[in-house]
Amino acid sequence: MTESDTDLIRRAQANDIDAFCLLAERYARRIHGLALHYCRNAQDAEDLSQEVWLKAYQALASFRSDSSFYTWLRRITINAFLNHRRSGFFRRRGQTTVVQLLQIDADELLESQSASPENIYNKLLLENVGKALAELTPSQRLAFLLRHYEGMSYDEIANAMNCSPGTVKKGVSRAIGKLRAKLSPDSNTAEALTTLANEY
Repeated sequence: MTESDTDLIRRAQANDIDAFCLLAERYARRIHGLALHYCRNAQDAEDLSQEVWLKAYQALASFRSDSSFYTWLRRITINAFLNHRRSGFFRRRGQTTVVQLLQIDADELLESQSASPENIYNKLLLENVGKALAELTPSQRLAFLLRHYEGMSYDEIANAMNCSPGTVKKGVSRAIGKLRAKLSPDSNTAEALTTLANEY
């Protein structure tokens, strides 16, 4: 029988390392995925994820169950993003890095389904979404991810990012505008995707 988060947190707060490891296993992919989307670099995402888990472990005694464990963990993650963005932590290794989680998801899509033109198109579209996200500013990307990847409200995002809801709405709107321009059916990118898909 799987233990609840509450039981694992109680054990982890009593210095049970195994319980904390089980909690980490439950949420590691989501935290790492969010970091990958934000950082656009696998090594940065790995480093940042490790830091998030270290901070979570150090702060676990202060967790009071006012929110879900994941909500609390996500707040730590967002703070880590904002702190590192201000410090210039993230590596700049040219423009070759794409949002790799989307590439992984695209590969899984192909493996699980037949390689029809439609499925090839979906794979290429996922990769192109990753490239489009990479062209957003860090603030736009974070606001967009929190809204559409995490499902947070504008007020929640504003609180997490220490800005006004209006600033968040503007950032998300600009991000969507840039993504639409990049992924519009009228764009050269969309035409190229269709051509490539039909060549397979």
